[in-house]
Amino acid sequence: MSIIQLAISMLLFFVLFYGISFILNMILKMTWLMVGVYPFIVLLIVDGISSAEYFTNTSEAFSTLGERLANLHIADILMLGSGLIGTILAGMTIRYLRKAGYQMF
Repeated sequence: MSIIQLAISMLLFFVLFYGISFILNMILKMTWLMVGVYPFIVLLIVDGISSAEYFTNTSEAFSTLGERLANLHIADILMLGSGLIGTILAGMTIRYLRKAGYQMF
């Protein structure tokens, strides 16, 4: 992956998760909801196995998840990290807008 692709991917993850977090925060009025949900979304992206496997074949599913998390490349970590930063900044933005008196948020 080239540096340009990495930069664009990081920007896209940031904007995607900022937007999703902002909308969910605005609708549900729960400022830090997406920051708590984001690790589960990352696990769904990374694991590549069915969610039912966690209940039917627990030990193998978690060992597979651990292996795949340990084998992440630096580019993957940077992209997923930029998504986390997007969710955190969306929470901070909503919090600021609420303090500034915008009742919609």
